[in-house]
Amino acid sequence: MKTIWGIHNDALTDELVDEGFVSIGWEIGDIRAIGSSRAQLKEALERKYPDEKPGAYPVWAGILLRFAFEMEPGDIVIAPNKRDSTLNFGRVVGPYEFEVNEPIHPHRRRVEWLHTGVSRGLFPQKALYEIGSALTLFRVKNNDKVFNAFLAGNQQGAVDPQPAVAPQEAAEEWAEDEPSATRLEQFAHDTILKALLEELSHEEFEHFTADLLRAMGYQARVTPFSSDGGIDVIAHRDPLGLEPPQIKVQCKHTAAQQSRPDVQRLSGTLAQGEMALFVCLGNYTKEAWGYERERQNLRLLTGADVVDLTLKHYDLLPAKWRVRMPLRQVYVVDRVAEGR
Repeated sequence: MKTIWGIHNDALTDELVDEGFVSIGWEIGDIRAIGSSRAQLKEALERKYPDEKPGAYPVWAGILLRFAFEMEPGDIVIAPNKRDSTLNFGRVVGPYEFEVNEPIHPHRRRVEWLHTGVSRGLFPQKALYEIGSALTLFRVKNNDKVFNAFLAGNQQGAVDPQPAVAPQEAAEEWAEDEPSATRLEQFAHDTILKALLEELSHEEFEHFTADLLRAMGYQARVTPFSSDGGIDVIAHRDPLGLEPPQIKVQCKHTAAQQSRPDVQRLSGTLAQGEMALFVCLGNYTKEAWGYERERQNLRLLTGADVVDLTLKHYDLLPAKWRVRMPLRQVYVVDRVAEGR
């Protein structure tokens, strides 16, 4: 069975999927010219980044070694998209390449993307925690069965994982498992998303959406569940709902991607001067996002958007929702991830 790698890249965005590659940083030139020796890579990093803490060099050398020499065509990569809080799954299709004319992340591997924009809500929390590693590149060891199940067609990916025990250097083990601020923040986001997906019915999600809109300062009412005609919530700014614009809201209690036709059906219900808000707990296809750009009276909310708004307006939500998603503010160590 092929190795599954987790890889983080916050320096590049859409071009990763559009152009079909994954990449890492570090300005040390072509890794092949340095060689596959961990010691030589460590020395090259020390020369280039003399002011870094000593413990970083062996960790970085391990990342570069894995990316250039251990990752093989056919291996699977999981690339979390921090911007929209989704996961991209791809298959490595080429050897290590060094793009000398690329100023950002010149170390690259060609990838065939298999699934993009996948909701994190489809996977168990322990699997999500593992791919939240502070390392830029790491082996997915403990939850590989979860992700292999998803790739094999089990869209929930919920297979009980069998932990692996392959030894690693102590510094890399710590970096992989460290409970950093970024990792804990993502843990909170994932927990809220899974609570909305798994603990609420579709009807409850409509009521939650209405309460979230009220917490944001809107007036909102839920339409009758059995005969809403696709419109689940009506929202407006004025207390009586007599002044334009009226906002028609459709709620999709699912992590599945929503298509352009799904969104167009909501737009088709609008009268002159009305606005549309489509809310789901997953993401949208590229065509759906293109349709939103064409329409000034349409707004799409993803699962990540719903979670962000929930956190922002948490204190104003009714107690019944806060009980089901209990949160409190804490201070945690805020450290830069082991990567560039």
